[in-house]
Amino acid sequence: MGNFLTNNYGYKVNEVKRKNEYWILTGDTTEFPVDESNLMYWALDLYCKGYEFDSKLVGYGAIADPQNQKFPDMDMALNDYYFDLAMDAYNKRNLGMAFIHFSTVIRINPSNPNAWYSRAIVREELRTWKSARRDYDKAILLAPDFVDAILNRAANKDEAGEREEAIVDYNKVIELDPGNEMAFFNRGNTKFNLKDFKGACRDWNTAKQLGAHYAQNRIDEHCS
Repeated sequence: MGNFLTNNYGYKVNEVKRKNEYWILTGDTTEFPVDESNLMYWALDLYCKGYEFDSKLVGYGAIADPQNQKFPDMDMALNDYYFDLAMDAYNKRNLGMAFIHFSTVIRINPSNPNAWYSRAIVREELRTWKSARRDYDKAILLAPDFVDAILNRAANKDEAGEREEAIVDYNKVIELDPGNEMAFFNRGNTKFNLKDFKGACRDWNTAKQLGAHYAQNRIDEHCS
């Protein structure tokens, strides 16, 4: 885990020490603007990463100098700069910093639907599905034909058991993008959960025809 945090997160990791049956890892993070939301998602990310590495975050602290506080530059010209930082962090699986940088982009330009959509994906990966839904809603409000955001929101609704509402979103995706194989495949799954078995099989077959070869497993299992 120390190597992962050093190579992917840019953290300064101290010498790993043994204490009884445990290994103790300490170190310093990169700087980030601390507010309630940023701190929460930073901690959530480390908890999730700890689970992957059979580790547990047990505490953290921050050095703060009230006479020398630092804040991100909110100049509109830096919108792309912070977005690129967020994408780089996301690609390195540093979801905490990805959330923080996408949030900075949103503060700079709250009319950027891509920032809301991207932050929603990070929220989902950190298992905060309701807040992800709110970000998808905002992205779609700003860009009503944002196919990927509508598709992800549909899956979010389906996971929450809101299957009729999910169908509405899948229908919208298919209306905007009739060749979207994932929309047909996912809508088939939702119809199956609603016990519309014939409708599910039609959608899975359409998905397969559009290139979703993985739909064959569902067809073989549920469609005669």
